[in-house]
Amino acid sequence: MTSVFDLAPETPVVPVVVIEDAADAVPLARALVAGGLPLIEVTLRTPAALDAVRAIAAEVPDAVVGAGTVVSAAGVAEAVGAGARFLVSPGWTERLLGAMRESGVPFLPGVSTASEVVALLEQGVDAMKFFPAEAAGGVPYLKSLAGPLPRARFCPTGGVSPANARDYLSLPNVGCVGGTWMLPSGALAARDWARVETLAREAAAVRGPVGG
Repeated sequence: MTSVFDLAPETPVVPVVVIEDAADAVPLARALVAGGLPLIEVTLRTPAALDAVRAIAAEVPDAVVGAGTVVSAAGVAEAVGAGARFLVSPGWTERLLGAMRESGVPFLPGVSTASEVVALLEQGVDAMKFFPAEAAGGVPYLKSLAGPLPRARFCPTGGVSPANARDYLSLPNVGCVGGTWMLPSGALAARDWARVETLAREAAAVRGPVGG
């Protein structure tokens, strides 16, 4: 199966979006795509989330919209039915993993320990979300996993910012990072899509260590 990392391989950052009003979904997605961040994770944390996924899937063809905070088999079905092209979970269970496998779309099950990584590798899953990244050990922890578990690749999310994104992306086992810094609450409240586009462009330019 195609990996989430293959959907937009040149994109280093996945915006993690919380949408309160589905009417904002399309202009927000267009701003992110225009800024160079086509891979968009809409979290299933609000009543508007599924409608937002539907709208982006239907009206922003250059976006690759996915659903995050997927925590149940029912959530998997709803997200894919709404048009999600990838799935992200903060953690995983056997039932949830089975549902994501059966969905037919790429997925990133969440892990925060070496044992969880090994368990997924045993099941043939090598693309994972590392969450909550900073709280779970951050760059040093992922660096320590690269030696014994080289097949695992991660999308760290949770505490990732412009201050540390380059450090994460410099690691050989990191395919991309997820974050919200290009979506400041003030800009969203004001529907300042130009500001979002500018911040997205800056985020899209973050690749590896300075000078590396």
